[in-house]
Amino acid sequence: MSTYFITDAHLGSGANTLQREKDMVRWLGHIESDAERVIMLGDIFDFWFTYRYAVPRGYVRLLGKMAQMADSGVEFHFFIGNHDMWLFDYLEKEIGVVMHKEPGEMEIDGKLFLLGHGDGMGNQDRSYNLLKRIFRGPLNQWLFAGVHPNIGFPIANRWSNSSRKNHSLKYNQYFGDDREGIYLYCKKRQEERSNLGLKPFDYFLFGHRHTPVTRPLGDATYINVGNWIENRDYALFDGDSCSLKSFQ
Repeated sequence: MSTYFITDAHLGSGANTLQREKDMVRWLGHIESDAERVIMLGDIFDFWFTYRYAVPRGYVRLLGKMAQMADSGVEFHFFIGNHDMWLFDYLEKEIGVVMHKEPGEMEIDGKLFLLGHGDGMGNQDRSYNLLKRIFRGPLNQWLFAGVHPNIGFPIANRWSNSSRKNHSLKYNQYFGDDREGIYLYCKKRQEERSNLGLKPFDYFLFGHRHTPVTRPLGDATYINVGNWIENRDYALFDGDSCSLKSFQ
């Protein structure tokens, strides 16, 4: 049984969003025969807000496929990203997805993984950290929930589109091991475990940067899973090793 990783589909953005969603459903159908778990590393949706009594329009194909696989025993995990941080408990209650608000550890078949979306790590996200604290504030979330979706969603979508385009212009390249924020964060976490005498991580998997890359990190491996906007990137852990793949 295998573990699959996917990130940064940004469904709801761009003219080809429906095709991306259909491709994700085909990919899930392709892997479901041997998938023990599927781990989504954030920004699957370009924007989402969980209302108490309403559900954002769209994504029925994807959500239906996830529900069908979850009901058959496939384990789903979702590490929220900067675009879908307001997902809250909808997937958890409706489908049974395990939600993660922060990067976290996970042991799979004896290998120790550090997983997360990757936003807010490194100097290039310094200004975003302030916005993140604002967006995650309970008062601000409560205030936005009081805005009618017909007003709130267009505003949020314009902000989201601007943020994603700005990210693409600045960051869609690997800066190198000495400048890449997520890589340096992972290196620091590995050093902290070593200083505490704890078992080291074997793999670090993140998204956010939209750049598929595999890099050694000491005896471990750092993988940025890429994106589903320009590419159809994903990662596969087969119980022995973890590697990047592309779905055609």
